[in-house]
Amino acid sequence: MTPTAQAGLDAAILDYNGVIGLQPTTDQWLRLTRTALWPDDDLPTFQDAFWNARSAYDAGQLSDLAYWATVLGHHPGARRLRELRDADTDMWTSTDDRVVEVLHYAHESGLPLVLLSNAPCHLSNVLDRHLWRRLMNHAFYSARLQVCKPDPAAYQHAMNATGAADPHRVLFVDDRADNCHAAGRLGLRTLHYTGRPADLAAALQSPN
Repeated sequence: MTPTAQAGLDAAILDYNGVIGLQPTTDQWLRLTRTALWPDDDLPTFQDAFWNARSAYDAGQLSDLAYWATVLGHHPGARRLRELRDADTDMWTSTDDRVVEVLHYAHESGLPLVLLSNAPCHLSNVLDRHLWRRLMNHAFYSARLQVCKPDPAAYQHAMNATGAADPHRVLFVDDRADNCHAAGRLGLRTLHYTGRPADLAAALQSPN
């Protein structure tokens, strides 16, 4: 099943992590905890610290140093800071080839694709160098926008880039229900993505 530009859509806006990007593995999380000199048997506590400051980091309100100092509770030092940033970035750069294939068909059909991702600055720069990024007409990252989904302003940046006059002719795809609900309140058509590329292909073809 391949999407076409005649799908009743003027454009699609896609999240990165959990849609194009695969979720981190346990081994990747453990590599990060070891880099942080955190006990392996206390991964849940590390993840709580990691996520508690993440929104501010993703929004560009914290530097790499400020973020990791907040997570760890102390200054990590220049060398360990680089290692933490690299291990963190590595967790988010594996992509789902099945989704990329669907997006290739959409791109070739002429359907404009826009990326809208909550991501810190360094990760944004790395993602922009990946081959799949060429499928996107535009890419917006929270650290550059200084606002994260589900803030309406984040969606508006992406909507403006599509050039679409009717938000219901734009499909928004995200693995988080709250982000989809926020997009729906702005009139966007939504797909809460649950890991099934066939669902994405079908949504890109939907005539409704």
